[in-house]
Amino acid sequence: MKQFLEFVIRQLVEFPDEVMLSEIANGKTFLFRLQMRQSDVGRIIGRNGQTIQAIRALLSSSAARHDQRATLEIIE
Repeated sequence: MKQFLEFVIRQLVEFPDEVMLSEIANGKTFLFRLQMRQSDVGRIIGRNGQTIQAIRALLSSSAARHDQRATLEIIE
């Protein structure tokens, strides 16, 4: 899941080399923390939060297929 999420996010930002994604696992629950350049945060959030909602929906769907739960948090 982490590789998939990292791939999607790197395609959307202007500075993909500065994207840092950490993963915290607790049983079947995963928390992904995303850090990036401040100027790229708006690109990931999108207009009215639509982009981040779509990314979170993909992440949740992927996790559900493996009987897991996953959340994404943006660290500013």
